[in-house]
Amino acid sequence: MSTYEGSGGRRVPGRKCENKNVTEMIDPFGRHVSYLRISVTDRCDFRCHYCMSEDMTFLPKTDVLSLEELDRLCSAFVRKGVKKLRITGGEPLVRRNIMSLFRNLGRHLETGALEELTLTTNGSQLAKYADELYDCGVRRINVSVDTLDPTKFQQITRWGKLKKVLDGIAAAKAAGLAIKINAVALKDFNEPELDSMLKWCGDEGYDLTLIETMPMGDIGGDRIDQYLPLSTIRERLEKNWSLTDIPFRTGGPARYVEVEETGRKLGFITPLTHNFCESCNRVRLTCTGTLYMCLGQDDAADLREPLRASEGDEFLEAAIDEAIGRKPKGHDFVIERGRSGPAVARHMSVTGG
Repeated sequence: MSTYEGSGGRRVPGRKCENKNVTEMIDPFGRHVSYLRISVTDRCDFRCHYCMSEDMTFLPKTDVLSLEELDRLCSAFVRKGVKKLRITGGEPLVRRNIMSLFRNLGRHLETGALEELTLTTNGSQLAKYADELYDCGVRRINVSVDTLDPTKFQQITRWGKLKKVLDGIAAAKAAGLAIKINAVALKDFNEPELDSMLKWCGDEGYDLTLIETMPMGDIGGDRIDQYLPLSTIRERLEKNWSLTDIPFRTGGPARYVEVEETGRKLGFITPLTHNFCESCNRVRLTCTGTLYMCLGQDDAADLREPLRASEGDEFLEAAIDEAIGRKPKGHDFVIERGRSGPAVARHMSVTGG
């Protein structure tokens, strides 16, 4: 019988689930990989300072997998035990005909093989797609909003318009989607308004997650000028808010507290002050079919070759097994004054965070 071996030259068998025709993906550290983040495009209609340089060179369209190929890849991961799919970018909703992928992946929700289909978006296209997303089975989304000041919003995104994003969030709320706001905490930029953002989220019925900037890609500046440890932010917020640690998890890296005054949740994603690697259940797939087993490492597996090697999925599933067998224990993110270059060369938009 034919086999496919990845660059490591070895096959790593998974573990069969009891009473299920599914092979679980267990990494070398005993972590069950059940969450796949799929970047469907590296393109975006914003140019956020901490994510991209202004003059980005994007992938040729010929290098990008078709939506049908992305569906096939995602479906292979679902068969292997993935329960949560998150569609990311770039900005996922700028990809042409992207809703066909959501509709097709929704079949796994109907069978019960998939527990959640969701996305992370900058909100610019939500007014157009919110109702259709709900119809496809999406029930909650993450929207990136770093400031509620229109001038500062355009400054940080370079091309974005805050009103368009807020209108999109309102449309998503009206469509029945639960909303979590993601904000990257940036020193001397949105640092003074995180308190008011927490209040806005409470008033509107949104959860909020704060994120430390990550050293990914050349952004044309020293990241230490942006870096703001969330331990400092929490101390400041606790002067005005009652924050209680809770065990709530969504499958992602955030650690949550409940905000007593609003009843909403506040999350902290801290890749630098407190990494989240010990419980990592995630892998990331790019729009070219490259699988990154860790956001903060360069080791990757090419799934495009085995995907196209056969109409069947035997080669593909063998390549996935081999890749999971190389998943590292954790990342090596460091931000230091004078450090030459980012921790990894690829921009955040390549793997979608």
